[in-house]
Amino acid sequence: MTSMRRRLLIFVAAVLVLAGVGTGVVLHAAARADRANQPQAGGPTVGSGKLTLDQKQRLTFVNQASGPHRTAVASVPSTDPEAKRTATDLKCARFYAAAGTGVCLQSTTGVLKQSNRALLLDASLRTRHTFALAGTPSRARVSPSGRFVAWTVFVSGESYSSAFFSTRTSVLDTRTMKLTPSLETFSVVKDGKPYHASDINFWGVTFAHDDDTFYATLNTADKTYLVRGSLSQHKVTTLIENVECPSLSPDETRVAFKKRILSRTDLWHEYVLDLRTLKETPLAERHSVDDQATWLDNKTVAYALPSQGKVGSSDLWSTPADGTGTPRLLISGASSPAPL
Repeated sequence: MTSMRRRLLIFVAAVLVLAGVGTGVVLHAAARADRANQPQAGGPTVGSGKLTLDQKQRLTFVNQASGPHRTAVASVPSTDPEAKRTATDLKCARFYAAAGTGVCLQSTTGVLKQSNRALLLDASLRTRHTFALAGTPSRARVSPSGRFVAWTVFVSGESYSSAFFSTRTSVLDTRTMKLTPSLETFSVVKDGKPYHASDINFWGVTFAHDDDTFYATLNTADKTYLVRGSLSQHKVTTLIENVECPSLSPDETRVAFKKRILSRTDLWHEYVLDLRTLKETPLAERHSVDDQATWLDNKTVAYALPSQGKVGSSDLWSTPADGTGTPRLLISGASSPAPL
């Protein structure tokens, strides 16, 4: 056998092996998707329907229950979260909405690479604009007026518990369509002095009603801080240490947040911070909460916890914001709550 023929045969064999591996990956992914699309016995009732973001007294979320509507944006009456779910055709990894404006972060995993994008939505859930994302979707928020939208993605790493991760947080002005690709361009005041560092990361934006003030997490030198920012001044100022994924209360007096328990652990407990006194109140939830909580009203916060015995699924829980009471299951098989 000639050397040329031998190399040709090796090449053909390698192509066949790679093709087989690729086919196996595709079939495995298809099988997993097929299982996820099968409704589970005893699961919630989900039906197709329309949703507009100007509806009142509805609680929207991403449906995590198995079946054809898995990852679809769905809604239930705010007063009856156990009611039949109305699922739309829109599917998202993360979703949020306010004042008739919505944002949907999508992630599509292919054989060779992952495709991520943000959809700016109108009140009828029609896409106004699409933005390519630099990484895996993590957090999304809309300002109370609907004017500003923010999202955070993982550029490297896959979670906040990863040994090495990097995030990118963007803010969009929906009136001018001006996009701030990264909050890392904002100036930082830390401990009353200008601060510069190459390892700065931001995530978990939450907006005030004035369409200028926002709060977020700043990470640098292995520490996290709550920062208050100004969109007009392109500046943030640190307020207190060990605050992640803040969520501003409707009355703007408090921030719900997850606090890392002990140094360098992957456990977070949910707290509420009084912005006037900076007093922290631990909430009744004792499980580790790796989510950006949502205020259902001025007295109650909601958040996602992993579903027991269901890989890749979560349930929505709620608890009083004053540290009293006990957590209760709000919606099983759900994530990304957004009250309308």
